[in-house]
Amino acid sequence: MLCGAAVLAGSLTAVPAEASTPYPAAAAKAAKIVWKKCGTTEHPTLQCGTVEVPLDHKDPSGRRITLALSRIPHTAKTYQGPLLVNPGGPGGSGLSLAGVVASSLPKAVAAQYDIIGFDPRGVGESYPALDCRPGHFQPVRPDSVPSTSALEQANLARVQAFAAACGRKYASVLPYMSTADSAADLDVIRQALGAEKISYLGYSYGTYLGAVYAKLHPERVRRLVLDSVVDPTGVWHDSNIQQNHAFESRHQAFMAWIAKHHSTYGLGTDPAGVEATWYAMRAALARKPAGGKVGPSELEDTFVPGGYYDGHWPRLAQAFAAYVRDGRTEPLVEAYEDLAAIDAAGDNNYSVYTAVQCRDASWPRDWQQWREETWDVHRKAPFMTWNNTWYNAPCAFWPVPSQRPVDVANSKLPPVLLFQATDDAATPYAGGVTMHRLLAGSSLVVEQGGGNHGITLSGNGCLDRHLAAYLTDGTVPRGRGVVDAVCPRLPDPKPQDAKASPSKASSAPGTARGAALHDIVRFRG
Repeated sequence: MLCGAAVLAGSLTAVPAEASTPYPAAAAKAAKIVWKKCGTTEHPTLQCGTVEVPLDHKDPSGRRITLALSRIPHTAKTYQGPLLVNPGGPGGSGLSLAGVVASSLPKAVAAQYDIIGFDPRGVGESYPALDCRPGHFQPVRPDSVPSTSALEQANLARVQAFAAACGRKYASVLPYMSTADSAADLDVIRQALGAEKISYLGYSYGTYLGAVYAKLHPERVRRLVLDSVVDPTGVWHDSNIQQNHAFESRHQAFMAWIAKHHSTYGLGTDPAGVEATWYAMRAALARKPAGGKVGPSELEDTFVPGGYYDGHWPRLAQAFAAYVRDGRTEPLVEAYEDLAAIDAAGDNNYSVYTAVQCRDASWPRDWQQWREETWDVHRKAPFMTWNNTWYNAPCAFWPVPSQRPVDVANSKLPPVLLFQATDDAATPYAGGVTMHRLLAGSSLVVEQGGGNHGITLSGNGCLDRHLAAYLTDGTVPRGRGVVDAVCPRLPDPKPQDAKASPSKASSAPGTARGAALHDIVRFRG
């Protein structure tokens, strides 16, 4: 998931797939965007607008849908055109990201661009916005690990109901919910902005979207930044396998961090012992959910964000210790509600996620194969394997066939800048190396030892200097090996008193802007 993931192993048994044919350049004509003021206290110059795009880009005169846009206008005399920004997903809203990026970049750099956020098709303020089955994640869900036939059937019924609901509500839309469709939308946005070329900054799943756009329209790319890079050769089955094992490693790193801070949390000095206590907590919540809201599946949902961003570790460790040591459930429930509980926006996010993932690439259609493969992976990586399988399992019953993923290999681009942390769980390191190889002339900047997801504009000055230099004049580092530049990781977060109120202590190890970015950037792929 590149907000979480279903994990499968072995060969695919796919329904017949369609070839992903690149859309013709400028197939759809776009009207100029009318911008209106929609500033906030944090971003007073923010503007909002919309653009219409074809539902089917191969039929540009057919049905139209609407995309929602945001803009922080340039203020410098030196104008470098629009910089489109995307936070990932699939399904993530990008409207707020424009303001975050504008305020996080050096002022002199941000001032040279119109920074453009957008809600991709189906997302948020765009129309239609998908919501297949409201309340699909309402607690308490069945235990994700199907230790009994009844649990398996209960989870299976949920995913089948979700897929069926999507098919009933959005039969005319689902065939056009692929990454290639969203990439074609980007070129309509470009036209509506009146730009010959665009620059693009994509995080997580947004790296794949950017790479697909660059494949379809290489002549329209001015600058391209990909941060926390999806492996484009693993869309989406193999990426999920890699991701699941990587999240297991990040969870164990978290358990080791808790053990290191035994004096604060009192959960033991042995990481294996701390992990055993975590699973004992999980078993207890299966018997009696905390606050009537947090059962074992919701516990996994609550701790998965710690794999994206170690700034959440103090908050999560505090809730863990409060439950185990003091029998207090309130901190755990509050952490779930703040980090994991899915509201209407989350329902929309998940609906788009499944629509894109299931359409982009083939998934097994035989549930027996899912079961066997998932148990195989679960034995090595139990932290979230079954949770992620149920997250992606609607693809086993999806009402429209899958396409073949776009081959993003590209030798027609200007220099491209990639950023990747070596211990990123959501988009494992190998994906950044693969994308670097496929995009000729690209440069790869690595955060050595870093485990966070979405690493630029999050407090690491070394990374941000490379980003600022590139956006200023196209400068990229050039190394002699696979990696072109290496930056040290940010320090581990400091522990938070196990009895402290979570509202009185920040969980962010760096800056407020880093925390804000990590609240936006997610990828379940």
